[in-house]
Amino acid sequence: MTETITPFRIDIPQADLDDLRERLRRTRWARQLPGGWDRGVPVAHLRELAEYWAETFDWRAQEARLNAFPQFTTDIDGQRVHFLHVRSPEPHALPLIVTHSWPSTVAELLDVLGPLTDPRAHGLDPALAFHVVAPSLPGFAFSPFPEPADERPWSVDRVARTWAELMRRLGHDRYGAHGNDAGALVTARLAALDPEHVTGAVITSGLGIPTGDPAELEGASAEELGWLKTLGERMAGGSGYGPYLASRPQTLAHGFADSPVAQLAYLVERFKEFDGWPERNGPVAEPIGRDLLLTTASLYWFTGTGGSSSWTYYEGAAGMPVDQREVPTGATHGGPDLLRRIAERGNDVVYWGDGESPSHMVAMAAPATVVTGIREFFQVLLRP
Repeated sequence: MTETITPFRIDIPQADLDDLRERLRRTRWARQLPGGWDRGVPVAHLRELAEYWAETFDWRAQEARLNAFPQFTTDIDGQRVHFLHVRSPEPHALPLIVTHSWPSTVAELLDVLGPLTDPRAHGLDPALAFHVVAPSLPGFAFSPFPEPADERPWSVDRVARTWAELMRRLGHDRYGAHGNDAGALVTARLAALDPEHVTGAVITSGLGIPTGDPAELEGASAEELGWLKTLGERMAGGSGYGPYLASRPQTLAHGFADSPVAQLAYLVERFKEFDGWPERNGPVAEPIGRDLLLTTASLYWFTGTGGSSSWTYYEGAAGMPVDQREVPTGATHGGPDLLRRIAERGNDVVYWGDGESPSHMVAMAAPATVVTGIREFFQVLLRP
C-alpha cells in the first residue's frame, strides 16, 4: 500500500468554464407552476441566479482563494482523498481535523481556517492555535469515487477509519476533531473508533435530539417544549428528498451531470431549507451569499460529484451523531439546556455553546461562531 501524499492545486481548464457558461445560456427553462417556494425553486429566482453564474460570477477568483491554502491528495482504502493541510505558525498548535457538511465542500470552511491556524493575526489569543486538516468527503468534489465504483458502502464508519488513517499518515499522533451536519456524524464516529488519538470531539449540533423516550423530557420547561415543537414542525416541512436519495440517487445524478441548472436548483433548495434567508446581496437573497453558493455549485459541476455526494443518504449515513463516552465532546451550537441534559445520558459533554446561525451551513453563514465554539471547547479541555 502506497502512502504517498501529493501536492494538489485546482486548475479548471478554460474549456470547462466556457462549456459551463454556454450550457447556462442555452438552458431550456421550465414553466412556472402555481404557487411559490412551496412547489420548489421558482423559475424567476433560478433564472436570475443562473444569469449571474454565467455572466458575473468569477470562478478564477474563487479558485485562487481555495489555492491560497496548501492542498494535497493521498489514496486510502482505494479512495483518493483530497484535503487542505494548513499548519499554524504557533509551535504548540494542536492538530485538528475538520469535516464539512452535505451538500457542500471544503469551500465552506475557508473563513474559519485563518482564525483557527493563525489566531494572532486575527486578534485572538495565540495560546490556542490549530494545525487544520480539512478533507473532502469521499464522493465530494476533488475526492471523486473511482470508476468503476467501489461496491463497498461508504458508511460513516468507513469514512471515520479513513480519517484516522489520514491523521496517522500525516504524523498527527494526538488531535482534535470537529464537524458539521454530515461532518458531525463522522466526527462522533471518529472519536468512538480512535479514542487513543482523538483528544476531543466538538460538533456544531445534533447531540441530544429526543428519541421518543418520555424520560428524556422530564423536567423540561414550557419554553424548551415549545422549541422542540417548532423544530419538529420545521423538520416535518422538508421536501422529502431524503427517502428519494436513499433509494434512487442514480436517477438524479443524470440530471446533475448534464445540466448545471439542475444541479444549481437542487443546491438552492437544500441551502434554503430550515433557514431564515436574511436579505443579503440584493434580490437573490442567500444566507451565505451568491458567490459561496455558486462556488459550491461550480465545484460539484466541474468534478461531476453532485450525484456521488448523496452517499450519506443511500448508505444510511444521514441522521444524528452517535453517542460516545470514549472522548470528551461538545457542541458549538447546542440549543436549549434540555438537549444538553439528553446528550449527557450518552456522552461526556464538557462544553455546550450558544452559537446561532441563519443556516445549517454554519461555517459559511456564521464562521465567527464556529471559531469561538471550537476555541472555547478546547480551552476547557486543555486548561491546566
